[in-house]
Amino acid sequence: MKKALLAVVALSFVFTGSAWAEILIATAGPMTGQYATFGQQMKAGAEQAVADINAAGGVNGEMLKLEIGDDACDPKQAVAVANQMAGKGVVFMAGHFCSGSSIPASSVYAEEGIVQISPASTNTKFTDERPGPGTYRVCGRDDQQGDVAGNFLNDNYKGKKVAFVHDKTAYGKGLADATKAAYEKAGGAAALYEAYTAGEKDYTALVSKLKSEGVDVLYVGGYHTEAGLIARQMKDQGMNTLLVSGDALVTDEFWAITGDAGEGTLMTFSPEPRKNPDAAPLVEKFRAKGIEPEGYVLYTYAAIQAWADAAKTAGGTDFDAVVKALNEGSFNTVLGSLAFDDKGDVSLPDYVFYEWKDGNYDYLQ
Repeated sequence: MKKALLAVVALSFVFTGSAWAEILIATAGPMTGQYATFGQQMKAGAEQAVADINAAGGVNGEMLKLEIGDDACDPKQAVAVANQMAGKGVVFMAGHFCSGSSIPASSVYAEEGIVQISPASTNTKFTDERPGPGTYRVCGRDDQQGDVAGNFLNDNYKGKKVAFVHDKTAYGKGLADATKAAYEKAGGAAALYEAYTAGEKDYTALVSKLKSEGVDVLYVGGYHTEAGLIARQMKDQGMNTLLVSGDALVTDEFWAITGDAGEGTLMTFSPEPRKNPDAAPLVEKFRAKGIEPEGYVLYTYAAIQAWADAAKTAGGTDFDAVVKALNEGSFNTVLGSLAFDDKGDVSLPDYVFYEWKDGNYDYLQ
């Protein structure tokens, strides 16, 4: 009787332990601050991915538990978040958002044996100079985005004055420089190249300079908050200058800042993931919850999908085994089928142009 009782207790412990086994993963980005809209996109995508994976049985029979980190797009805070996540035992980071955060944080993850897949960091150094083999991204790169934008500007605005400005961040400067380089390589000549300070509310001096120079097209390497203010202040000064920018404008907040002054703004972004037929059920699931899966919501979801599939292939969360699976595998995600090259960059379709109209963005016709 005693042996039988002990056997029941032991069996109960096994099942209970299995039921409560958890794998800690994380996402981190600007959950607060002026770029918090992107942090909320990442949080929404990560939470839904974890919920869906757990509902399907988890990863190798273990449930995922999500940690959320707030780096406010600040490099020092990003490193602190990375160390906090390592201390908690996180095995995977779907982050960060800003390149200026992802790059320094990647050194911590590499040292601690934590796989990192950024949904959004486009600066070339993130993968070109990655500190270890576990650094990846599911978005494109600044040089890819810059080539598309630079050639577009040269092809469509010959004889026009095209200026380039950036916010001094790793993302903004990297994108502006890549676009300007492609524009000049194609035969264009920049009318102006200036830097501005992120976080300010008044860009009158910059706008006045653009006006005095007779700038027809302004390329902004930076985020939606400042780009929106510049667009509005150009309109206030009676300018008809076209604003062109990159993927950091993929949020409805841009139009909330600009209003009608944002009409006609152009931006580059990857092919719209919400239009992927395979993602349709997930898009409806988000919308049923009152969440519009814009911008990097689905990119964060896909980053977790790819890691989870690699962990299943690896039979666990061992760093080396998961990295091997990521390097060798192909993954079906809400972004489509993707794979990683030997630098950790992703094989997905190139950037395309979008236009803001009536408060929404869609493909440029």
